[in-house]
Formats: sequence, C-alpha cells, structure tokens
Amino acid sequence: MLILSAEDVARLSPYRDIVEALRQGFREEIATPVRHHHDISSTATLLLMPAWSKDWAGLKTVVFKSDNAAQGLPTIQASYLLIEQKTGTTVAMMDGGEITRRRTAAASALAADYLARQDAATLTVVGAGALAPHFVRAHAAVRPIKRVFLNSRTTAKAEALAAELAREGFEAHAVTDLEHAVRQSDIVSCVTTATAPVVMGAWLKPGTHVDLAGAFKPTMRETDAEVVARASVHVDTRDGALAEAGDLLQARDEGRFDFADIRGDLFDLCRGTVKGRASADEITLFKSAGTAIEDLATAIMLYQKAR
Repeated sequence: MLILSAEDVARLSPYRDIVEALRQGFREEIATPVRHHHDISSTATLLLMPAWSKDWAGLKTVVFKSDNAAQGLPTIQASYLLIEQKTGTTVAMMDGGEITRRRTAAASALAADYLARQDAATLTVVGAGALAPHFVRAHAAVRPIKRVFLNSRTTAKAEALAAELAREGFEAHAVTDLEHAVRQSDIVSCVTTATAPVVMGAWLKPGTHVDLAGAFKPTMRETDAEVVARASVHVDTRDGALAEAGDLLQARDEGRFDFADIRGDLFDLCRGTVKGRASADEITLFKSAGTAIEDLATAIMLYQKAR
C-alpha cells in the first residue's frame, strides 16, 4: 500500500493539476452520501466522508479535537484511504489535511476559471490562517494574479503571510482598511470563521468575483446580503449550499436571495450546461461548502502520479 505524507501530497499536487483533476471529477459520476458526524468524546468529533465512482472509492476521516490547541497540536487531524474498485484493495493512505487544504483552494480556483475576469490581477484574501496561502497560489494558477491584499483580525499573521508571498514574487500587502482593498480588487476571497459580515456589497466594483469558502454553518457568514443580491450566484453543490451556506441562507431570510436563482454549480460549469461569466461588468459569486468529490478526485490524481 502506498503511503503519502503531507510533504508527499504537497510535492505531487501543483494547484493547476488539482484544478484539472477536479474539473474531470465534476464531469464524472461520483456518489457522495451525506457525511457522517459522530461525537466520540467530550473533546472529539469524528467526520466520515465517503465517495465512489465505477473504478474508485475513497474515505476521508477527520477528527476535530478541541483540546489539541492547548497541546500545541492541530485541532483537525485527517487521513484519506483510496480503494481500487476492481479488487476492493486499499491502494493508498494519504495525509487528509494537506489534501483538504489544497483541494478546497483548487475548487475555488476552478470556479474562478469560469467566473473571474480573464485579466483579474488583484486579489484580496480575508483571513490569514492555514488556508490563505493556498488560496493565493491556487487563484494564481488560473488567473494572472500579481497584487495581493491580506486582511486578518491578527495583523501579525497577515504581515507574515505577505512576507512569505513576496518571496514568491507576489506584490503582497497586509492591510487593515479592508474596504479600500476590496474596492481595488478583481477577486475577493474569504476564508474566515466570521459570524457577521466582513465584506459589504457596496464595496464591490463592477466585474468583481467573490469567492466564499470560510463560513461553513448556517449561523456563519462573511458577506452582507447586498453582496449576494448584486451577484450572479454559483455554488459547488446545491445540496451543500442549502444545508450549510450561511451567506446565502441568511440573505434568503432577509428577503434578498432565492435559492431558485442559483445560476449553476460546479457540475454545470464543468460540463458546460451553464455559461460562466456573461460580461466584463458582471459581479459573480462562488460559495463553497465542500464535497467528497473533491477529495476523491485529488486522491486519484495523487495515486496515479506517485505509483
């Protein structure tokens, strides 16, 4: 059985390669049951995320351990098992955390490949946690991103990330005036755990693409209802959006959005059944809730490259 560490996963998965693996994954028939949630102790929650196609099956296990931070350990631990359907053999075990970070960013980049302007060069990322650098690099894999604004509640984290990205050739700046940054940006990407709006619709210039990947519960949101109301809305999956997309659910409850108005999901975009960006001035929005399709497609790509 092949074993891939986090370092192996990173080495084998340039962001453009993951984008293309996801594009193919959303074109195929992959079954993804609702993920299982199990509280296995007072400090631990186990998540099970299976997916399968004709040739492959996979299972991501995620343990959220609330007391790990006090021990200097990541609160989320994850693994991925890849199974070959022909024989039922488990052919690989992979670091699930690195897969999750990279495929989450690549899914947003995949959507941006259909929805962001071709000349998008300025990106604002709200949040400077573990996902933030992946989102910058993934978006830069599909659009000519040169200038990056980074905003975080912890300024020191944004400054550290700006320095890291500057060494990679980006014109990166840590900013405290988020409105000023958003008004200059072609893509606005949010990767936060906010429960109140941090990006306002009044700030968006014509042609902006808004990428929402942080808030993952109905009670969470990263934008006000005006952002949603002004945008052509796309999602990764409709079921996931209806269950978890707080930005959309709360905009609906405020009378500014109807789920029937979703223009398309990643299945539609990747299969060409709906058009992406319609005009240079259109404001587009992509809300990601995450799906096991992305894990399986990434794991298959990694296994095929590594063996």
